[in-house]
Amino acid sequence: MSTDPLMLSVVIPCLNEAERLPLLLADLQRWPLPIEITVVDGGSNDHSHRISALAGGRFITEHPPGRGKQLVAGAQHSIQQNQGKWLLFLHADSRLPRHWCSSVLRRIQHPDAQRFAWFFDLHIHPSTPARRLLEGVIALRSRWCQQPYGDQGLLLHRSLYERSGGYAALPLMEDLEFVQRLNQLTRLRPLGLAITTDGRRWQRGGVLRRSLENAWLRHRWRRGESPARLAADYYGKPFSTIQLEYQKPQR
Repeated sequence: MSTDPLMLSVVIPCLNEAERLPLLLADLQRWPLPIEITVVDGGSNDHSHRISALAGGRFITEHPPGRGKQLVAGAQHSIQQNQGKWLLFLHADSRLPRHWCSSVLRRIQHPDAQRFAWFFDLHIHPSTPARRLLEGVIALRSRWCQQPYGDQGLLLHRSLYERSGGYAALPLMEDLEFVQRLNQLTRLRPLGLAITTDGRRWQRGGVLRRSLENAWLRHRWRRGESPARLAADYYGKPFSTIQLEYQKPQR
């Protein structure tokens, strides 16, 4: 197996994303060097498994589902079984920009690249004026507050991932908790490209209402409330009964 220092190990948590997953996997095939793709499934009942296999990805199951648990499992699998030195975490409903490879290569070939973690800007599809405004707020928050979240992707060297302790198996806020720990070790830098995410999660209640609700969730989390309690409130049911609904709240 190749030990190319520029090999990517991609981790994708997934749950019933057969409609969107093929598009992301096709984007990843543009990488001009060796690439390893691990899809961590939470118990899909669609064709996610078959789609992953057709794209040459490894498919592992983590059930019951939970994005934090799936990210932990995928990272552990990649570190133990794969050869890639660079880890790239992506959501299954994401699309990468056409020229993402050249931008990522340029950055990871820099002598200091291993010191930093890298993120994409966010583009929401379909676009609306309110969503474009939200994208601007997210860009400012990511750069100035050093708080990019999971739907923006995260690229970092496996040595930095291990030194930081990696993702925690939380039912909610797993991305915020991880970047806060990364902030204690390094700066998170923009890749200068926008990743596209599906806008379905903003359709319920609209951008303003959803953003306010999620800001309140983050405030409660920072005050010390448990992620399980926050997840129960977000999903509107006791956390123990949440099985197939693990999408975290959006900004």
